[in-house]
Amino acid sequence: METTKYLKNFLRYKYLLYELIKKHIKLQYRRSYLGILWTLLEPLLTMMVLTLVFGTFFGRDDPQFPVYILSGRLLYQFFASGTKGGLKSISSNSSMIKKVYVPKYIYVVAAIISNFVTFLISLVVLVGVGAVLKVKITPYTPQCLIPLAILFVFTMGCGLILATLNVFFRDVEYIWSVFCMLIMYASAIMYPVDRVIATGNGWIFDINPLFMCIANFRDAILYGKPMDINYLLISAVVAVVSMIVGSLLFYKEQDKFILYI
Repeated sequence: METTKYLKNFLRYKYLLYELIKKHIKLQYRRSYLGILWTLLEPLLTMMVLTLVFGTFFGRDDPQFPVYILSGRLLYQFFASGTKGGLKSISSNSSMIKKVYVPKYIYVVAAIISNFVTFLISLVVLVGVGAVLKVKITPYTPQCLIPLAILFVFTMGCGLILATLNVFFRDVEYIWSVFCMLIMYASAIMYPVDRVIATGNGWIFDINPLFMCIANFRDAILYGKPMDINYLLISAVVAVVSMIVGSLLFYKEQDKFILYI
């Protein structure tokens, strides 16, 4: 009964959600001559730079190393930008929240979905680079949708948690920026996994749900093999738990937001 109530309330504001998503995407590229085209150019240029720098050390014998880098970079970028967008969503819409009643979670959801839309557009670059470097399509390729779905839920859960904490503790924004950098270096975006495992530090990957999503995504699109079931289950459980915790925390504290924004 409660679920039906919340679903009806969500559908009631779907038009506002759509407008907020459009607003986020437009603001992201305002005063830019190339506009949304940067969604394609930025990951491509970043891939070229990272391949030039790190390929010298790690990718000499792997002609598809740029796809390895680009796939990790795109998934990490969505997680980082999505959580940061969700984190700021309540404080940045404080004037509207004070004037008009709208379910406050709409702002968080809109911020994260807008980043997800941008991420989906940027996947065109990955497809193009994969085609140029002759990455083969296999029966396992469609499985890439599963880690993407898990990553979306995980990002949404983290976004709700961070949005709530940021209302009361503004230092969260700066702490999370540093933490995102740490996550990036612990997600094997620019270096091969086996190099780290060989040093006995493979445990870093076993506690990183973002890496698990990246690894399973690469297995599906780059290596053409089944996903790691352990990574799949652990990342899915962490994603669902973060979503539950984020939703409950946000729901519990949302009435206090007006006093702090």
